[in-house]
Amino acid sequence: MSAVIAQTRPAADKAAQLESRAATRESRAVKWSILTLALVFFGVFLLLPLIVVFVEALAKGWDTYLTALADPDALAAVRLTLLAAALSVPLNLAFGIAAAWAVTRFDFRGKQLLITLIDLPFSVSPVVAGLIFVLVFGQQGWLGPWLAEYGIKIIFSVPGIVLATLFVTVPFVARELIPLMEAQGREEEEAAVVLGARGWQVLWHITLPNVRWALLYGVILSNARAMGEFGAVSVVSGHIRGETNTLPLHVEILYNEYNFAAAFAVASLLALLALVTLAVKSWVEWRGAKEN
Repeated sequence: MSAVIAQTRPAADKAAQLESRAATRESRAVKWSILTLALVFFGVFLLLPLIVVFVEALAKGWDTYLTALADPDALAAVRLTLLAAALSVPLNLAFGIAAAWAVTRFDFRGKQLLITLIDLPFSVSPVVAGLIFVLVFGQQGWLGPWLAEYGIKIIFSVPGIVLATLFVTVPFVARELIPLMEAQGREEEEAAVVLGARGWQVLWHITLPNVRWALLYGVILSNARAMGEFGAVSVVSGHIRGETNTLPLHVEILYNEYNFAAAFAVASLLALLALVTLAVKSWVEWRGAKEN
């Protein structure tokens, strides 16, 4: 038996090599042309703008750079950006887990509608989403008079920014979990239920450990989008300096005032956040692939 296996292994390896070659029959010129095109695109449209941000941010020296970052309005923008992300990401985490659980573990009327609604922020412009919030919660909106009667302010304040951020980041966690949970099936969870486990025990000890890397990946993407959101937040914020400006809005104001050094200095913070997010994302993908 071992002799037969030993004889079949070289044939299998050779077949695999032939299959690999068959998938890449293009000439070396075509391969290098495609690779060069991809690298040029990456360098011109992705890497070069990132380099320009840091070069322009430091063009007038470290003193100007640090002064721009230490400006009270910039610090207020940083705090508001972190606050919006800190409030919206956990809410999206809870919603994403609940939505993925409902879609993959239950059959019910309106299931396809729920999936469609999860993807809605991908198809609706963020500016339109911001206008919808103004229409609903604004002073002249549907709920505006009622909110004003009780002294509740949503538009042009922090709650409106959090709502807008929450809307645009809704799909990320759910969309990472749903395909993985569908692929894993229900067998382990059904076995746990048969053995007497309750719903929360199944979720905590079986479901979440099985999807933890996809869950973390979704949280990272949601956080990155929350910190970099511009369109929806711009509509509902009112651009009140030092109060309702997030980092992207603060960059826009500085740039419109021709304060380019400060604008690029603050933009470099967003670029650093993007690089950190990319590094964490790569690490999560590597760990997930390593365990699988």
